[in-house]
Amino acid sequence: MPMPLAVTSALRLVPRTALAAALAAAALCAVPPTAAHAAPPAQLKTQAPGYYRMMIGQFEVTALYDGYIDLPTTVLKYSSAREIQSLLARMFLVSTPGVQTSVNAYLVHTGSQLILVDAGTGHCFGPTLGRVAENLRASGYAPEQVDVVLLTHLHGDHACGLSANGHAVYPNASVYVDEAEAAYWLDEARAAAAPKDDQANFTMARDGVAPYRASGRFHTFKSGSSPIPGVQAVAEHGHTPGHSGYLFTSGHESLLLWGDIVHSHAVQFRRPRVAMEFDTDPRAAIATRQRIFADAARDKLWVGGAHLPFPGIGHVRRDVDGYAWVPVEYGPVRTDR
Repeated sequence: MPMPLAVTSALRLVPRTALAAALAAAALCAVPPTAAHAAPPAQLKTQAPGYYRMMIGQFEVTALYDGYIDLPTTVLKYSSAREIQSLLARMFLVSTPGVQTSVNAYLVHTGSQLILVDAGTGHCFGPTLGRVAENLRASGYAPEQVDVVLLTHLHGDHACGLSANGHAVYPNASVYVDEAEAAYWLDEARAAAAPKDDQANFTMARDGVAPYRASGRFHTFKSGSSPIPGVQAVAEHGHTPGHSGYLFTSGHESLLLWGDIVHSHAVQFRRPRVAMEFDTDPRAAIATRQRIFADAARDKLWVGGAHLPFPGIGHVRRDVDGYAWVPVEYGPVRTDR
């Protein structure tokens, strides 16, 4: 609607700056006082559910976040403190109170089976961990639907999550682990003779698999064999005596779920010769890491790591100095590759 002539004439007499100020004041007055001065809601300080999904050929892979733990830099061996700090700083990581290390597990839906690789920490490692089953449910599945659990090894951060209060968390699943791994960690005489500081590792392994052993659903396999049809175990001994990765192949794509080949992505990709304090055989662990890195880079494998930053899926490529980690990019669950 056009303004009356008297109004337009009056506006011409008002300086533009004064007019702008008047209009701004009028706009503020139009906002109810409660809306103008209301405080925002409290910060939530919670994270999204910890799962990430992608396809490998026709296999659906769901990464499951168990949580994190801060590891002191002193667990990194065969390097100087100065080099470690330099490598951490290069990746913008601080080392106090420790280097944050993820714990991941992986659920693979092959179309005929639901396979869980590693079960996380359960109740064994404190409040920042123990969320595999919770995030499995958040991802749309239920523990009762899991058919098979493949363990890369029997350390507590991989096996404790198998059971809770003496009962199987995955009541319909069969559990598989390398026979050398089972022979080492489930040997009662070795456990009794172990140093006091190491005995907890034997207890966690034994308690984790106990309900599956009792029900006849605990199985071992020969190193490098196929524990179940369509899945190839990859011998990765060194971190533990029977440490194993699992190679899933569908169509033209493959995924190696490699367990504990890497604990510190900032250090060990660039310096594969750096071992961990809790490697059973550090020299063998280093040789295994170098072999797996070379194979993964050469074959352009997808890999998933239990202690890589969540979701822990990506590629390894050769770099001018060692190797580099190339993480997956977030995106839709594509079935057209």
